[in-house]
Amino acid sequence: MKRPVFSFRPNRKDRNHRKAWSILEKVPEGEKSQFVVDAILFYDQADALEQLIRKSVREELKCGDVRQTAATAEPEELPDQVLDFISMLQEE
Repeated sequence: MKRPVFSFRPNRKDRNHRKAWSILEKVPEGEKSQFVVDAILFYDQADALEQLIRKSVREELKCGDVRQTAATAEPEELPDQVLDFISMLQEE
Protein backbone atom coordinates (compact mmCIF):
# COMPACT_ATOMS: atom_id res chain seq x y z
CA MET A 1 0.00 0.00 0.00
CA LYS A 2 1.36 3.41 -0.97
CA ARG A 3 1.69 6.20 1.54
CA PRO A 4 -0.80 9.04 1.00
CA VAL A 5 0.62 12.23 -0.45
CA PHE A 6 -0.38 15.76 0.47
CA SER A 7 0.57 18.78 -1.58
CA PHE A 8 0.39 22.38 -0.36
CA ARG A 9 0.23 25.03 -3.05
CA PRO A 10 -0.21 28.41 -1.40
CA ASN A 11 -2.12 31.16 -3.16
CA ARG A 12 0.36 34.04 -3.22
CA LYS A 13 -2.52 36.53 -3.42
CA ASP A 14 -3.91 35.33 -0.07
CA ARG A 15 -2.23 36.99 2.94
CA ASN A 16 -2.75 33.98 5.22
CA HIS A 17 -1.30 31.60 2.62
CA ARG A 18 1.79 33.81 2.28
CA LYS A 19 2.22 33.91 6.05
CA ALA A 20 1.81 30.11 6.35
CA TRP A 21 4.30 29.59 3.54
CA SER A 22 6.89 31.86 5.17
CA ILE A 23 6.55 29.87 8.42
CA LEU A 24 6.85 26.54 6.60
CA GLU A 25 9.94 27.72 4.71
CA LYS A 26 11.75 28.24 8.03
CA VAL A 27 11.23 24.60 9.05
CA PRO A 28 14.37 22.55 8.29
CA GLU A 29 14.22 20.02 5.48
CA GLY A 30 13.24 16.59 6.73
CA GLU A 31 11.12 18.08 9.53
CA LYS A 32 8.31 19.60 7.49
CA SER A 33 6.01 16.56 7.64
CA GLN A 34 6.28 16.38 11.43
CA PHE A 35 5.71 20.14 11.64
CA VAL A 36 2.48 19.85 9.62
CA VAL A 37 1.32 16.88 11.74
CA ASP A 38 2.01 18.83 14.96
CA ALA A 39 0.19 21.90 13.61
CA ILE A 40 -2.90 19.86 12.68
CA LEU A 41 -3.01 18.11 16.05
CA PHE A 42 -2.47 21.39 17.90
CA TYR A 43 -5.32 22.99 15.94
CA ASP A 44 -7.58 20.02 16.67
CA GLN A 45 -6.77 20.12 20.40
CA ALA A 46 -7.33 23.88 20.52
CA ASP A 47 -10.77 23.40 18.96
CA ALA A 48 -11.63 20.67 21.48
CA LEU A 49 -10.47 22.88 24.35
CA GLU A 50 -12.55 25.79 23.05
CA GLN A 51 -15.63 23.56 22.91
CA LEU A 52 -14.99 22.33 26.45
CA ILE A 53 -14.65 25.90 27.74
CA ARG A 54 -17.80 27.02 25.93
CA LYS A 55 -19.76 24.08 27.37
CA SER A 56 -18.48 24.78 30.87
CA VAL A 57 -19.34 28.48 30.68
CA ARG A 58 -22.85 27.70 29.38
CA GLU A 59 -23.43 25.28 32.25
CA GLU A 60 -22.21 27.80 34.81
CA LEU A 61 -24.38 30.55 33.35
CA LYS A 62 -27.44 28.28 33.56
CA CYS A 63 -26.78 27.78 37.28
CA GLY A 64 -27.16 31.47 38.07
CA ASP A 65 -24.59 33.18 40.28
CA VAL A 66 -21.24 32.20 38.77
CA ARG A 67 -19.19 33.55 41.72
CA GLN A 68 -21.08 31.47 44.28
CA THR A 69 -21.10 28.33 42.12
CA ALA A 70 -17.37 28.54 41.40
CA ALA A 71 -16.52 28.95 45.08
CA THR A 72 -18.56 25.95 46.23
CA ALA A 73 -18.18 23.58 43.30
CA GLU A 74 -16.00 20.49 43.61
CA PRO A 75 -13.07 20.61 41.18
CA GLU A 76 -13.43 18.20 38.28
CA GLU A 77 -10.56 16.24 36.81
CA LEU A 78 -9.35 17.65 33.50
CA PRO A 79 -9.46 15.35 30.46
CA ASP A 80 -6.07 14.11 29.24
CA GLN A 81 -6.60 15.99 25.98
CA VAL A 82 -6.71 19.32 27.86
CA LEU A 83 -3.61 18.46 29.86
CA ASP A 84 -1.76 17.48 26.68
CA PHE A 85 -2.74 20.79 25.09
CA ILE A 86 -1.48 22.77 28.11
CA SER A 87 1.79 20.78 28.11
CA MET A 88 2.27 21.51 24.43
CA LEU A 89 1.84 25.23 25.10
CA GLN A 90 4.41 25.14 27.90
CA GLU A 91 7.00 23.46 25.67
CA GLU A 92 7.02 26.33 23.18
